[in-house]
Amino acid sequence: MPEALKDTVTEPGMGEPIDAPAAEPVDGKVGKPRSLWSDAWHDLRRNPLFVVSGLLIVFLLTMAVFPGWFTSADPRYADLANHYLQKPNWGNFFAPDWFGYDIQGRSIYARIVYGARASITVALVVTLLVTVLGTLVGMLAGYFGGWIDSLLSRVTDIFFGVPFILGAMVVLTSFEDRHVWVVILALAFLGWTSIARVARGSVLTIKQADYVMAAKALGASTTRILLRHIMPNAIAPVIVVATIALGGYISAEATLSFLGIGLAEPTVSWGVDISSGQEQLRNAAFVLIIPSVMVSITVLAFIMLGDAVRNALDPKLR
Repeated sequence: MPEALKDTVTEPGMGEPIDAPAAEPVDGKVGKPRSLWSDAWHDLRRNPLFVVSGLLIVFLLTMAVFPGWFTSADPRYADLANHYLQKPNWGNFFAPDWFGYDIQGRSIYARIVYGARASITVALVVTLLVTVLGTLVGMLAGYFGGWIDSLLSRVTDIFFGVPFILGAMVVLTSFEDRHVWVVILALAFLGWTSIARVARGSVLTIKQADYVMAAKALGASTTRILLRHIMPNAIAPVIVVATIALGGYISAEATLSFLGIGLAEPTVSWGVDISSGQEQLRNAAFVLIIPSVMVSITVLAFIMLGDAVRNALDPKLR
């Protein structure tokens, strides 16, 4: 045996085993390979799109939860005598007159701050409801197949064929008192179809995997297979769709309120302010433009976040 091999190879059963190569370093450290979620988080932290949109969303959520931190003005206090359509004072930051006053003499800045709560609450709760309902329908249809898949798919197609805004208008016009929860339920009633289709497609692929077949062979219950094996692996595309759709629900609430069939006074929301400001577009455009800009910024932030999450979770886009 050559001398160079005598230092690393020994006779079978004698001495130390053959040396194995060290694990490949990950970010300069030797460790286990990252999972899909840890790998996605690793990419997200280095994505400027995610950082910017994340910081903006955190700011908006903080404003919605703690509006008193941003202004002490009452968004419903009206002073027609002194503040009727008073123009913005752009140099007076965070003051009641920063964005001017509306047709009723109310502080637009205060209404922007307090209006974030209703608009974002509607979007978040609707997204949560449609994600739960759509994922449940999609998982049942994709896993069981047969007549269950046919029935749930046809129901999904029926709801999918109804135009979203038009369907929400029809539902909301049947209610006299259109408060926040009525708008939430109306939007959730019609908005779950896209997530159901995405979840069904993911489950159809995953249920053929070896680990699912092994779980069935070992006698695992259907509930355990769905919750422990299929859902964790099928949820990634659902999260992407839900994140992007969240911004759409904010614009949907503003659109319905603008048309006069969504939220209404005395609820403070950006959509209500856009609706009330349309009559003053020619002589006081800022009353309409400022809440519209806030809606656009918020929708853009959630869409940017959804794009960043999609890029991190989809291996094809790496």
